[in-house]
Amino acid sequence: MDTTTRPEFSVIILCYRSEASILQFARTTRDLVRGLTDSYEIVLVGNYFENSNDKTRDFIADLEKEDSHFRGICKPKEGMMGWDMREGLNFAMGKYLCVIDGDGQFPIESISACYKEIITGKYGLVKTYREKRGDGVYRRTISKVYNFLFSLLFPNVKARDINSKPKILTRACYEQLNLTSDDWFVDAEIMINIGKLGIATHEFPVVFEKLDGRESFVKPQAIIEFIRNLIKHRFK
Repeated sequence: MDTTTRPEFSVIILCYRSEASILQFARTTRDLVRGLTDSYEIVLVGNYFENSNDKTRDFIADLEKEDSHFRGICKPKEGMMGWDMREGLNFAMGKYLCVIDGDGQFPIESISACYKEIITGKYGLVKTYREKRGDGVYRRTISKVYNFLFSLLFPNVKARDINSKPKILTRACYEQLNLTSDDWFVDAEIMINIGKLGIATHEFPVVFEKLDGRESFVKPQAIIEFIRNLIKHRFK
């Protein structure tokens, strides 16, 4: 890829602790995206905690050698998911910026539907909502609580599922958001700021798959922090 010109489309994959599983996911995503446009990049965010045994950055390096459309960003972590997402968005060069988790729970095919909507020019953000979920009671309950509290505190924001991905933003939309969250609140911050700015959005349903072999990264402390941030943003 010629990095002297901006690609049309950047897909940012959050790869935290994905290790070897990111290889197939990234390649499948690339194959789908190149069916949508010739002008694209796949940004692989493999930020890691120092002195951990996380080898994700090694697999990302292999992908970069394989295909120049893959661009890795692998830094010692200074925050959690929100910091990773912001690092990826800032690193990406595309006119349209898509964020998706690299664990395969969100259907990759939904990137196509999001992209076809965003390029119509009607919306600043296009996203999914999880109509059906294959994950456990713990995560389903957390999600219901999140979305209920969010709708209660921010009734002007039209979003059925604030944490759902993929999310695709226009660059013009993203540059107005001034995101600061380092943690799980970043998805909510995106939607809150979009609501304040009156930016048009669109969302459609997807099926969220069950993830075997890995426990949720969302811990009780993250839930408390999320609720605290909701209240802070509502009344600041």
